[in-house]
Parts: sequence; C-alpha cells; structure tokens
Amino acid sequence: MDTITSRKNAYIAHLRALSSDGAYRREKGEFVCDGLKLLGEASACGAELVSILWKEGGAGGETDCPRQYLAPAELFDYASPMKSSPGPLFTVRIRASGEGSVENAIVLENVQDPGNVGTVLRTANAFGVGAVVLCGDCADLYHPKTVRATMGAIFRQRVVCLTLSELPDWLRRSGLRLYGAALSDTARDLREVDITHSAVAVGSEGRGLSRELLKLCTDELIIPMEPGSESLNAAVAASVLMWEMSGKR
Repeated sequence: MDTITSRKNAYIAHLRALSSDGAYRREKGEFVCDGLKLLGEASACGAELVSILWKEGGAGGETDCPRQYLAPAELFDYASPMKSSPGPLFTVRIRASGEGSVENAIVLENVQDPGNVGTVLRTANAFGVGAVVLCGDCADLYHPKTVRATMGAIFRQRVVCLTLSELPDWLRRSGLRLYGAALSDTARDLREVDITHSAVAVGSEGRGLSRELLKLCTDELIIPMEPGSESLNAAVAASVLMWEMSGKR
C-alpha cells in the first residue's frame, strides 16, 4: 500500500474534485464515500470499489480493492469532505439506473437539501418502495452529504433521475398513476386513497410542487394534521406517504 504525503498528489486532487464538483463526478463516473460502515455496505451490496484512502491512526480493516493508499491524518482531513472523520475515504463506480417496471415510486421535485434526499432514499429502501425519482433541481444524488444520509441505501435503492418532460413516459411504462402532495383546498385526505400501486410526488418545503408537475397528477393528496400546523419537512412528508404506499398501516 503506497503512502501519500503531498497535497499536490493527483489522487488527493481527484478526491477533492469528486467531493465538490457534480460535473466532475459524472465525467469520471465515480463518487466519494466515507467511513467503515458505508464501506461495509458497499462491499456487501456488490458495489464496484475504485479506490480507498486510509487514515494513519484511523479506522482500519481489510477490503478487496485494487487501489489502496495511506495518508497522514492532516492530509486525510484535507482530502475528506467530512470533518474529523476516522476514515476511510473511498470511491465507488456510479451504476446505471435499472430498467423495468416498479410497483410504486416516490417522486421528488426540486428538493435541494442533500440530507432530505438521502433520508428519502433510506426510508424508501426500508419500506420497499420500488423507485425514488428525482426531478427538477434536486440535490445531487452523489453529493457526499446525500450519500452519507442514505446510510448505505444508495447501494440498494433504485433511483431514477428524470426531467419533467420525461416523467410521463416513465410513469406510463411503469403503469403508475401519479398523485401530488399539496396543501390545497381540493386535495384529498391521504387516508381515503389507495396509493399502494402509485407514484406520489413531493415538492420543496418552500414552494411545493410546480404547476407543471401538478398538471400531470391524477389527484392531489394532503397529509392530515392538527389545525395551525406548519407544513412537514419534505423528507418527513415523503416518509408518511411511503408508509401508506407500502400498505403496512
């Protein structure tokens, strides 16, 4: 295992670029992950590990990967997008999104917080939701904060990234009716609608769903809450919808 000691090392520059630049991630076809737990999840799910950077004095282990390096703590912290990480830092090949129909889906439109997007993936995987669909200006799926928030679900959960114009054809091919979560006077109580074989869209907390997406919806749904309550956080709202979608209630 080679030891890296310079900030000018090409691999260190590569890691920093993968952490900060979405276009660079897509160009190189890989993304950065952090920590032994995620490394174990990636290995268990058969993800393609490209490289690993271990931290001197940090977390250790044995993993089958062709490119492995060691760095002093200060240099590792410089390369890592996370603060005070015990390591390791590793890169994973971006996989192509799977094809074929799904039983249900949660659609996110313009949800820009990486933590929210990652939490939705984690919850979707827990509830057996067929796909998470990202539309519009959502947080980058492979941003380090998104990846960390998934707690390993990024290696298991099917995710589809679509433009709004591509969404109708994808829904048709999947045989899914689309509902929109909306705070409107005409929205139906979620408890009155069977969404077990449907897609449900959730928008950003500030603006909700766009008019263009709402036009694609069969109906609007509302999560019943106490009078005077604020709208739910996007990830929380999506979690409630996915619980109903799973048929576990």
